[in-house]
Amino acid sequence: MRFDGVIPEDAPDPRLEQARRLELMPIPVMGLVPQPSLEDPDMVGIQYGQDSRGYNEMSASITYTLWRNPADRSDPINLAELDEQTRRSIEDIPPWPRPVWLVEGVQRMRYPQLWEAVRTTWHRDPSERSSPARVLAEHMNHILINRYRRDWPGGIAWDRFAGDARRPPTNREAAVRIDGVEVQGVEIDTDPLVCGVGASLGRGGVVTAVLPRDELGYIRIEFAKRR
Repeated sequence: MRFDGVIPEDAPDPRLEQARRLELMPIPVMGLVPQPSLEDPDMVGIQYGQDSRGYNEMSASITYTLWRNPADRSDPINLAELDEQTRRSIEDIPPWPRPVWLVEGVQRMRYPQLWEAVRTTWHRDPSERSSPARVLAEHMNHILINRYRRDWPGGIAWDRFAGDARRPPTNREAAVRIDGVEVQGVEIDTDPLVCGVGASLGRGGVVTAVLPRDELGYIRIEFAKRR
């Protein structure tokens, strides 16, 4: 039971429900290959669309914690730059007990998060919108609007990359490694804040990654099936 916004100590971990929903995905969910600088805390964003025939599209987005110095997690280089409001929300401990998963999530806010960095997208019916270039553009637009609005001079247009399907975004072909195999994919490398890569998975699936330029030196961009 929950009173006045207080989550009880025995509240179930929402990641359990997310895991059950992921079972609906018709294709494997992808992530970046395991590497010391990235931690996957099971933070998965799930979206889907339906019509009279059932699910017609689904996506699963993976968020990572970034460790700039994974050999020493106490190194201050690992800390994120926090505004005062976020810092207070971490340091102010309420007088009531909280679920372990909630405490862990709050403490994780101290470190940089690659929010929804890797997305697996499935479309039941092929169309222009299901192409790797279009899926990558929509993913990049989503990241910019939700995470970088304040950083973009003059603001970010809602359709900066997604735009009109008749005018595809600026992209180029790029080699992408998936499960150890190099495939032909696409890259959008024209934004000063983030860069993106994507490739087809077959069976209506596309994998995309949108990553901050400032952190690329810590990340190996290679995909594998997530556990």
